[in-house]
Formats: sequence, C-alpha cells, structure tokens
Amino acid sequence: MTATYEVGNVYTGKVTGIQPYGAFVALDGDTQGLVHISEVTHSFVKDINEHLKVGEEVQVKVLSIDEKAGKMSLSIRATQDAPERTEVKKQPRKKQPAAAAASYSSGDSAQGFNTLKEKLEEWIEQSKK
Repeated sequence: MTATYEVGNVYTGKVTGIQPYGAFVALDGDTQGLVHISEVTHSFVKDINEHLKVGEEVQVKVLSIDEKAGKMSLSIRATQDAPERTEVKKQPRKKQPAAAAASYSSGDSAQGFNTLKEKLEEWIEQSKK
C-alpha cells in the first residue's frame, strides 16, 4: 500500500468491485480501499447497486489506513454535505380522563398480588385433597 495517502484527505477513485456490504475503490494501480455500504450516502442504502456502478469515478475520503493489514477504509458520504434535517412536530399527548387515572391509583386490595396470595392458599388446600 502506498504511503502517499493520508487519513482525512479526499481523493478521486474508480469503483472496481461491488459487494452487498460495500464497494471497492481503486485510488491508483496499487492502492484500493473499501467504502462500506453505510458510507455510500447519508440516506439508508438497501441495495448498493442502486448507488454505484463498476467503473464509475467517485470522490472518497480516507477514514482509516491499516498498513499492517493492507486495508483502507473510505467514505463517499463524508465528501457530501449532509441533508438538512426537518423538524418533526411532536403531537401532544392526550391526557387520561380523571376517572381512568384514579382507577390505577385506587389501591384496590381485591386486585393484584393480594388476590394471588389469597388464591394461593386456596390452591394449596385443593392440592392436598
């Protein structure tokens, strides 16, 4: 791998291969890197073939270089401006009617674990018979 490439710099490369997980981009005759599918564009990519074609020239930013393993991580989306986010208006929550709210906090002893405790004693007696 040539040492002429630096992390953070943008270069022009050519797509040499496409896999379901990303695209291989050659920066020169000896150096190529991988653009992971998540680094193709700012939006969700289901099928990378809808965004890139073999032989296409692309601008890529070098994210990382692993000289030992001979691998280079590249990004196309890092060379593009992020789309503006639109504010989503949240709908206000509807308040529960007072009667419904009161039924949850009434502390009715005939419900919940007290009933289970009473039934448990009854079931134990039944199982002894």
